[in-house]
Amino acid sequence: MLTIAHLGDTHLDDHPRSAERTARVMDHLHNLARPVDAILITGDIAEHGQVSEYELAAKLFASPHPVLVCPGNHDVRDAYRKGLLGEADGGDRPINSRHDVAGAIFLLADSSVPGRDDGHLDEETMGWLRDQLATVATDVPVFIAFHHPPVALHHPVIDDSRLLPADPLADLVAAHPQVVAVLTGHFHTAAASTFAGRPLRIAPGVISTLRMPWEGEGPLTDQRQPPGIAFHVYDDAGLLTTHYRVVI
Repeated sequence: MLTIAHLGDTHLDDHPRSAERTARVMDHLHNLARPVDAILITGDIAEHGQVSEYELAAKLFASPHPVLVCPGNHDVRDAYRKGLLGEADGGDRPINSRHDVAGAIFLLADSSVPGRDDGHLDEETMGWLRDQLATVATDVPVFIAFHHPPVALHHPVIDDSRLLPADPLADLVAAHPQVVAVLTGHFHTAAASTFAGRPLRIAPGVISTLRMPWEGEGPLTDQRQPPGIAFHVYDDAGLLTTHYRVVI
């Protein structure tokens, strides 16, 4: 059995609120009675894309557990590489990474588009995903993770900045039974759907919670709600179950 703690949208900046909420979530994960196998953080690590924000993230994300991170639309690749990954040269190429954890493979793709809020997997990233999946046996579970949800989630603002086009990824996922789920962020709200016939799970926000249209008028996000975590449990029968929790 594999247990993944999934969070996103920390939006770290120079205000103590974002750091306090992130630290609260990490402390909660470190004090669980049974440790998780991995902590997945699906993008929008920083608010302004400054190197100092990623240096703060590196300190807050320090953990005895594997921590797997990918960028979002608020992130800046060069600063992300320097401050979070410790790469001296930086650079603006997509930040894609593979992680082999507890018998599963996590493919973290960069769906960010420099200077824009919407999501896209460019040809370099799609090629990387194809190459990685080609190396994985059909009995090894693969989780594909990135920032922007690839389906409409029925919010007029966020849906406009979802992953587009999604069909190339859907075709790739459908062709590979190893892919057991797609995991994203960006929505600032716990949500569940399907994509290419596989579970799609969206992490709740750490920094805030999105206000849905049926919840009444008000700001885009609710700052009063506590940060949240999704716990994905993948069992030996191949069933994925997700539990959502808030951290008071």
